[in-house]
Amino acid sequence: MTDVQDLARFVADANFDDLSEQAVEQLKIRVLDTLGVAIGALDAEPIVAIRGLIDDLGGAPQSTLIGGGRTAPDRAAFFNSALSRYLDFMDSDLAKGETNHPSDTFGAVLAASESVDGTGRELLTAFAVAYQVHARLSDVAPVRAKGFDHTSQGSFAAAASAAKALRLPEEQIANAIAISGTANHALRVTRTGNLSHWKGLAYPQVSKEGMFAALLASRGITGPEEVFEGNKGYRESITKPFELDWLAEDLERVTRSIIKKHNAEIHSQSALDAAQDVRAQAGFAPAEITGVKLRTFDVAYSIIGGGEEGDKRSIRTKEEADHSLPWMLAVVLLDGELNPAQYEPERIVADDVQELMRTVEITPDDGFSARFPDEMPAELEVTLRDGTVLRAERSTYEGFHTDPLSWEGARRKFDALTAPFTSEEQRDAIAKVVHHLEDAHVRELTALLAEVRTTRA
Repeated sequence: MTDVQDLARFVADANFDDLSEQAVEQLKIRVLDTLGVAIGALDAEPIVAIRGLIDDLGGAPQSTLIGGGRTAPDRAAFFNSALSRYLDFMDSDLAKGETNHPSDTFGAVLAASESVDGTGRELLTAFAVAYQVHARLSDVAPVRAKGFDHTSQGSFAAAASAAKALRLPEEQIANAIAISGTANHALRVTRTGNLSHWKGLAYPQVSKEGMFAALLASRGITGPEEVFEGNKGYRESITKPFELDWLAEDLERVTRSIIKKHNAEIHSQSALDAAQDVRAQAGFAPAEITGVKLRTFDVAYSIIGGGEEGDKRSIRTKEEADHSLPWMLAVVLLDGELNPAQYEPERIVADDVQELMRTVEITPDDGFSARFPDEMPAELEVTLRDGTVLRAERSTYEGFHTDPLSWEGARRKFDALTAPFTSEEQRDAIAKVVHHLEDAHVRELTALLAEVRTTRA
């Protein structure tokens, strides 16, 4: 048995009945969260452009596009994953050397499951597979330090979960994973320097290609059976030697993943909570701020704080803003929140945000770094003109795996994001199907998603 064959057996054997009640509930919360973030992005400029391209290209009408229309499963996987990824408000899984976003795979799982008239139980099981595969590979085989993107592990997860949702047999699952895992490894430059639209589209590309690999495998196309351990394979070329016994894995990793409270890169969440805490203190006045200092853990500093992935003070676009910790701290100190409204173009470049951002100093702390990823420590110090120093410290937040988001909390976020595009009746209907997804068919959900408006009311 090769490694990919072991992985395929794990995927083939995955069963809804193996999931704990907690895992099922957290999967449904993540389905609702993913759909809310997706619907909230329907009128974003890049999404509108992609939808126009898909309409021009056409495609066999097998899978539903959120907002209406149907196309081929691989194109639906790309579009719906682009929706759920664009706002950068999706969930995350933290590993010491890698951060990943398993919910980015949902577009592939949804498209695949609908195309075979799948059940909610099947969809949830395939989604659990996506979390387990992506997160466990990130644990043992991080690639960021070698210049590859976290979508690298996603290439295996997308194919595995799509193949599971398509009900492929074990041999075809192995081929789907091998094809996708050989062909799709993006460069980390996606998230360094001045960021482009591709920052939000790199995983949708993998979602599409994982879906297409599963479709190829379903027609008998084979892939390299030693994709992991073979000559010039994944271990030798991209990652490092690692061991992972897939046959000893469960489907519970979703319970360790975390959901964003703020519409911002995941490592900023506790720091932004600290900024809100400072705002709530007596004497705080944004106009009186003369200095902002943040101590944080090394991963946050490296990715969004001005460390190895580039300066974070030249901010002109949404893609740059949601990956700049100085900008995000400034806007929360000024506005008290960071939600899609803060990413309006005029707010991103407003003088008050730009000026306050330049007073922010960020330093990594070895002690804080040692506590990551079990915690996300952040200590914020804001100095006012009269010499007053306001301080706040956070190590977790609501939505972290030690303080998991409840269904009620997920529903509040879903309602806030989708209200411009849905009626209260539509929101209730979608939430009801998701909350009882194990008793529904996927097409009941996609029929509701097709009725969502693509423009704001």
